[in-house]
Amino acid sequence: MTARDMVQTLLAGRSGAPARDHAEATAPANIALVKYWGKRDAELNLPVTDSLSVALTPLGTQTRLAPRRGGDEVTLNGAAVPPDDPFAVRLARFLDLFRPAPDVGFAVATVNTVPTAAGVASSASGFAALTRALDALFDWRLPPAALSALARLGSGSACRSLWDGFVEWRAGERADGRDSHGVPLSETWPGLCVGLRIVDAGPKSAPSRAAMNDTTASSPLYAAWPDTVRRDLAAARAAIARRDFAALGATAEGNALAMHATALAARPAVCYWQPETLRTLRRVWALRAAGTPVYATLDAGPNVKLLFEAPARSAVRVAFPDLQVIGPFDRAP
Repeated sequence: MTARDMVQTLLAGRSGAPARDHAEATAPANIALVKYWGKRDAELNLPVTDSLSVALTPLGTQTRLAPRRGGDEVTLNGAAVPPDDPFAVRLARFLDLFRPAPDVGFAVATVNTVPTAAGVASSASGFAALTRALDALFDWRLPPAALSALARLGSGSACRSLWDGFVEWRAGERADGRDSHGVPLSETWPGLCVGLRIVDAGPKSAPSRAAMNDTTASSPLYAAWPDTVRRDLAAARAAIARRDFAALGATAEGNALAMHATALAARPAVCYWQPETLRTLRRVWALRAAGTPVYATLDAGPNVKLLFEAPARSAVRVAFPDLQVIGPFDRAP
């Protein structure tokens, strides 16, 4: 099945004409506590394994979408993006799946409150917000699972950015991918904190998609990855259910390091870390050895996310004065 086939199946019976002159939508960024790394279908972004994330609400993406005659017009954080820029090209390919006619373009104005293409899940929040805006523009009124599956076609992890809080991406088994989408967990965790340590806000050294494909194709360590994820996912779910922070932190940190190890063992190696990445990790480990319960996780990129609870916030901020701290559940009822 192609991506276009999947879109037509999910949108069956819905009008292709825009229902209004513009639409706006937002979506949170998310970080994976148990990672997505490897595809069973590259075109549909179907993963090899399940994964689990927590949203970085209120950080993420706000998108305004409007139909226009001619080609697409894209702005990012107020600046025009040239049509041949990789950001605009990727956006256009996704929008091609939804154009009611070849001559229909879109004006897309996107504002990211996390660094773009730096491994802080800007593509996840970006494609989730764009999918929500498309749903509103065309008045599809799709259920969340269907929107999640559509967002996945733009960026795999976007399927987890349709919700706040903890979200599990179920890999699914169907060849058409309709059962591969995000599922929000009911559990909340007041006092859980995520700290963003931005080592480098610029584009990462290799796009996630290319790095993932290289890793699955050539890393001798990748064969062990699916079993690692299965064990870690079970451990993370149990830790969330009983609010066992040490168990959740250790699982998330170990899973992230395992993912980066598989990438480093690819041939040629995929290495996202910079010297400051390792210095940050060593400082986290030293803090923990000294009695401060703090753990680290990293997605595809050099930037480090710290996990800790509210009582450790002061000690963590002393060690990392430049840390941006988010309380994902601070707004939960």
